[in-house]
Amino acid sequence: MNDAAPAPAPRRRARVRAPELVGRGGWLNTGGKELTLADLRGKCVVVDFWTFCCINCLHVLDELRELEQKHSDTVVIIGVHSPKFVHEAEHAAVVDAVERYEVHHPVLDDPELATWKQYAVRAWPTLVVIDPEGYVVAQHAGEGHAHAIEKLVLELEAEHAAKGTLRRGDGPYVPPEPVATDLRFPGKVLALPSGNFLVSDSTRHQLVELAADGESVVRRVGNGVRGLAGDAFNEPQGLAQLPDGRIAVADTVNHAVRAYDPATGTVETLAGTGRQWWQGSPTHGPALDVALSSPWDVAWWQDRLWIAMAGVHQLWTYDPASGTVEVAAGTTNEGLVDGPAAEAWFAQPSGLAAAGDRLWVADSETSALRYVERGDGDGFVVRTAVGTGLFDFGHRDGPAGQALLQHPLGVTALPDGSVAVSDTYNHALRRYDPATGEVTTLATDLREPSDAVLVGADIVVVESARHRLTRLRLPDEAVRVESVAHRTQRAATDIGPGTLRLDVVFEAPKGQKLDTRYGPSTRLLVSASPAELLAGGAGAGTDLGRELVVADGVTEGVLHVSAMAASCDDAPEIEYPACHVHQQDWSIPVRVTESGTGRLGLVLAGLDA
Repeated sequence: MNDAAPAPAPRRRARVRAPELVGRGGWLNTGGKELTLADLRGKCVVVDFWTFCCINCLHVLDELRELEQKHSDTVVIIGVHSPKFVHEAEHAAVVDAVERYEVHHPVLDDPELATWKQYAVRAWPTLVVIDPEGYVVAQHAGEGHAHAIEKLVLELEAEHAAKGTLRRGDGPYVPPEPVATDLRFPGKVLALPSGNFLVSDSTRHQLVELAADGESVVRRVGNGVRGLAGDAFNEPQGLAQLPDGRIAVADTVNHAVRAYDPATGTVETLAGTGRQWWQGSPTHGPALDVALSSPWDVAWWQDRLWIAMAGVHQLWTYDPASGTVEVAAGTTNEGLVDGPAAEAWFAQPSGLAAAGDRLWVADSETSALRYVERGDGDGFVVRTAVGTGLFDFGHRDGPAGQALLQHPLGVTALPDGSVAVSDTYNHALRRYDPATGEVTTLATDLREPSDAVLVGADIVVVESARHRLTRLRLPDEAVRVESVAHRTQRAATDIGPGTLRLDVVFEAPKGQKLDTRYGPSTRLLVSASPAELLAGGAGAGTDLGRELVVADGVTEGVLHVSAMAASCDDAPEIEYPACHVHQQDWSIPVRVTESGTGRLGLVLAGLDA
């Protein structure tokens, strides 16, 4: 008699044939070869729908690097670049982004979102797993899924090796030829007291000091290899002079703030643990014990170092006197909401400039220029000078209420009280004058300007995609530019009036369960723009499904949905189970029609039945 428990039956996965990968922009990193799914048969394929403006997409690129290396003979990662902004639909811009972020796998340029639509994708980033026989077996939205995908890959490898349908060997990636330049996609610039410039050479993971001519290399700081130890950096961006003469560096992909001492050449960490901040992590405390998330710029203001925390849509501060960090503004919700700092919403703040009683902010994903100032009491308030929200952008001068920017990354205070904006995706330098409320264009034909610094009567601009600093004379009169307005290419989802069922799909990875040791392991936050779109169902809760009530009389808007789920190893023999957080924010344009759907399904992890 055999008393052993029967082996568990293998999990049955839904079998959905993967649509073909098509995009008018063609393929990158393949040596000129056009790929099809048939070419990838026998491999575990992970399709990464991304766009290069999106900080969450950049996080996922980094999460996938280890999987890409460990399973290089069985896994092929395919990037499908699906643009939000008009500039991101330019093929040359996609080519630049693939190099800038060191994407080492094939990328399909899909400017018309053809493959995005075929796979019914609703958010950046989204990962789709295709098995060696060409069937979709999983979908994941947002960040934090690399461990789950690796578990699935191991399962697929075993299953298809046994069936004889797994094909090992090199994948289709062909690296492009390297290009020699002194700078490679520089990010930010700082004018040094010596008259020289310090530039964050982001793609080469270094700081570069240039002579006063803005061209001659004086020295390089950093070993040029991704890392946090010693003088290594990882895609550094923002730079700010500290009162003690050292220079604070936003070490973006290290999720840290570093300090570089020009006098000694030493580099040390001021804030951050080297790990990315997740929901539920501390938001204040000793600076070296608190995780950060993609700090993109830094500025000294109000006796603190202010940090544009692009990864969580907030502003933080570092106090060198106490050695502590804390959240200063923003809720982590992505959008454009003004008011008291603790209640304001940002969307990937990426540029800071201190100017007297105001801290100017380039809020890139809302294509907005915003600022922080003291309120009536002791606290700070956030206000918007230019910009309306996540989906409206363009190049339009005139009164600030109607003016449009396109994904600005930098802001520079000018001596007359106005502000220069590095209007990155418009390839322009813009100006906002608080005295008149007018927006004008100072210069065009720049290539992805990401920062600028004043030098006398000139302004020196970082032309990131031309890999150089460009000196311009501040003009007496602005350039006239034909007005252009855009909205995102994403089609609105038709929803019916009345009750709308919202379901966020989450399936814990194999071998894990929802972590309920410290209370509910899931969180759902729902809001709308305009707020009047929802008559019921907005707010926070712990269930991943809820009934929303669409208000009468509102015909369109945007639903903002933020979901989080925590899962842990569930094997009883594991003494210290590993736990993982999965999270995603969706901003979904909707249109209310009589024939619209009564259910909205969003996949955090799994497949929506």
